[in-house]
Amino acid sequence: MNIFRPALVALTFCFVLSTSAQEVELTKRDSIVQSFWLVSLGTNIVDDSGHEFSRLFDVNDAWNMVPYPSRISVGRYFKNGLGLEAIGTYNKYKEGKIIDKVVNPEDVDYFGLDFRVSYDLNMILGETGFFDPYIGIGAGYTDANNQGRGTYNAVVGFRTWFSDHWGLDFNSSGKWAMSAENATNHIQHALGVAYRFEVEKGLSRKGEEKLALLEEMEKEQQRVQDSIAKADEEARLLAERLQKEKEAAELAAAEKAKKDAEDARHAALQNKINNLGNVYFKLNSSYLTAKDKELLDQLVAIMESEPSIAIKVTAHTDSRGTNQYNQWLSERRAERTVEYVVSKGIPVDRISHEAFGETQLVNECGDGVSCTEEKHSKNRRSEFLIVNF
Repeated sequence: MNIFRPALVALTFCFVLSTSAQEVELTKRDSIVQSFWLVSLGTNIVDDSGHEFSRLFDVNDAWNMVPYPSRISVGRYFKNGLGLEAIGTYNKYKEGKIIDKVVNPEDVDYFGLDFRVSYDLNMILGETGFFDPYIGIGAGYTDANNQGRGTYNAVVGFRTWFSDHWGLDFNSSGKWAMSAENATNHIQHALGVAYRFEVEKGLSRKGEEKLALLEEMEKEQQRVQDSIAKADEEARLLAERLQKEKEAAELAAAEKAKKDAEDARHAALQNKINNLGNVYFKLNSSYLTAKDKELLDQLVAIMESEPSIAIKVTAHTDSRGTNQYNQWLSERRAERTVEYVVSKGIPVDRISHEAFGETQLVNECGDGVSCTEEKHSKNRRSEFLIVNF
């Protein structure tokens, strides 16, 4: 066997793996920010028109904002995608804007302090690069239109990052009053500059896949190198295995040939016994005639020449008479047949019997069918079957 061929194949495979490993490498793009502190500063827009959920973009009549920074937040975001954030906002309901479905007669201050829990949707969607969508829920306190009220909040938004630290934050919050008395629900939009610090980075899903691929390729290279060192041993083991398979195949062929020979001998013996014919009884009789005994003497001769075989005698009747009577009669016929064979010196453990009454007719002569005596006689029989060989 040529042992250099597997070594050559292994070296070629190792070269291919090395080339592939150079093409697959981790880069900065494969890392993502996983946890951080966040501070944002920006502006907010409040829609408290009373129609805010049906007229989302009624900018001229319903949106209120001030021309300077009016929103500040600080939060902590974790590796599992959850974030905790506290938000303070200031705004002013402008004179002439629609507030609670009426025209606002004068400027009114707006103050809000909210706390929320948010979840980074990239944990579900997979890393989407600079686009970082999130949803959240929370609660807070708002003083608006000279009315203070606690609120339940829900937020949807996204951040877009220009670096590991700087980005923009866009979000919209629905704020529902905890008490319905004179306090209305409203929407608050926000946008601002976001800065994150104490940033902890890790691999993105794509980066993790690359790392797993690189580790697998490294392992494969090691396996190839090991296979080169063990080429001779593997060749020897292969030769041994092939030799064992050859020996096993030869043994299986010999066993099959032996079984086929035994099956052929069994079939020949059964055919030899079948050629003797059956013992046929007279109507309502279980006694053996001289002719029957001559047949059984031939059966005894076969059993003496083949001491390893055992015979079962099956006895039958025709359909005339009751089932109970015919069963009893077939049992008597089987017993008399066995008794004669045993009387000729065949051990009792080499010949057994079973009676079937009229249940196994060899022709159509069942109950109520008119048949000739010759046809009925074909059913009054004892047969011989090799049961051990």
